[in-house]
Amino acid sequence: MILSSNYYTGLFGTDVPAMESLIATALRHGGDYADLFFESTTSKDLLLRDGEVTSGGFHVDYGVGIRVLKGDKTGYAYSESTRPADMVSAAKAASAIAQGAPETEPYRTHAFAGKPNPAADRYPVRDDWRLCQADTLVPLLKSLEAKIRAKDSRVMKVIAMLSSQMSDVMMFNSHLELKYDTRPMGTLAVSVIYGDGKTVQNSHVSRSWRCGAEMLTESLLDELAEKAVNGISDRLAAKRPKGGKMPVVMGAGASGILLHEAMGHAFEADFNRKGQSVFSDMMGRRVCREGITIVDDATLRGNRGSLNYDDEGVPGQRTCMVEDGILTSFLHDRVSAAHYGVKPTGNGRRESFRFNPIPRMRATYMESGDANPSDIIASVAKGIYVDEFANGQVKIGEGDFTFYVKSGYLIEKGRLTMPVTDINIIGNGPQALADIQAVGNDGLVDESAWTCGKEQQVPVSCGIPTVLIGSLTVGGE
Repeated sequence: MILSSNYYTGLFGTDVPAMESLIATALRHGGDYADLFFESTTSKDLLLRDGEVTSGGFHVDYGVGIRVLKGDKTGYAYSESTRPADMVSAAKAASAIAQGAPETEPYRTHAFAGKPNPAADRYPVRDDWRLCQADTLVPLLKSLEAKIRAKDSRVMKVIAMLSSQMSDVMMFNSHLELKYDTRPMGTLAVSVIYGDGKTVQNSHVSRSWRCGAEMLTESLLDELAEKAVNGISDRLAAKRPKGGKMPVVMGAGASGILLHEAMGHAFEADFNRKGQSVFSDMMGRRVCREGITIVDDATLRGNRGSLNYDDEGVPGQRTCMVEDGILTSFLHDRVSAAHYGVKPTGNGRRESFRFNPIPRMRATYMESGDANPSDIIASVAKGIYVDEFANGQVKIGEGDFTFYVKSGYLIEKGRLTMPVTDINIIGNGPQALADIQAVGNDGLVDESAWTCGKEQQVPVSCGIPTVLIGSLTVGGE
């Protein structure tokens, strides 16, 4: 949602001349660049447990962050008040922190002309979350629980949460750029515990978009209820298979979390600028087979990871990291872009005004290939099919990763057979990329409530088509 500039300057009690004065104060000890990040965020949540809404929350976060770049040093300070005197104090603090930087070539940060355009808004809002009353939302959570319990008698417990957020953001910098927008977020999530008297299992389903309360439809409740109980019998019957090296087929959609963690982070430019990523010296080189394209995208309408502008005022865009198998771009904020002499890609993100922006992903996915998903499975004599991962660990420098498989099946003679559980998938990001043998024509960006925790928490999304990796280590019996 993009409102008038007067709405944002009025909300934060400032104007362009006052912000220019703050920038001058921040640069009083020199500095190559300075910026201001204003934020006012309203968050609400409701939690249903054991058939009743047992808790709710309401939180307002408000303030401004001030950053100064000087050489390789960053000065950062914030204030939870936008009173002029408090902002001046923060600007002086940021300037003092950056003051001790050694003399180096100054950063030449890129300028972006133009005003925010409501007609190009990627997340318009029909029903503002801030105007929604709890008494209209409680019946929705109770209805979701009733739908789930009606589908399967083995359901033991249902925990549902509805959370929403509206963030008014305004940015101004030493290029005299003024950017602003209002960022909505709605999330409906449900956890279900079920059992058959011998085994207890659980499932977790969520949907999250940058939109208003118009997302809360009967069809959404039906979709979540169906997905929450889908595959209960298989999960209760799942066993741990024998481990070893074998082909792994990753199902379309949520399996994209492996792409995000094992490969996407290694493409973030701060890791590469510091030589910490396994891909640091591979720009322009082939990293996987022809026909594979990996994208980080801020332009998907209503997507959880989408942005009109990143948290440095850089326009959101679609960035091809790997194109036709060749590494073509890292994910840049203003700092790394200046270091490499390229334009920022709109990946400078922060958890809130209290944090300095760093390169972060948005919606990261692999584009569709030309293989039929059923043919991919049929091509595997013995392997594992995975459609849901849980926790994972990645070493950015080496590219090694380990992921826990929440849901999957054994593949035997080209057919899905025994449901599997309690296994890990172990591999190396660059090697796994290079060992992709088939890419399905069913590319899917998952719409669950993904959150990335690289130093700070930011909303993201991920996706992938059905993909066959020739050999990974499966940690089983």
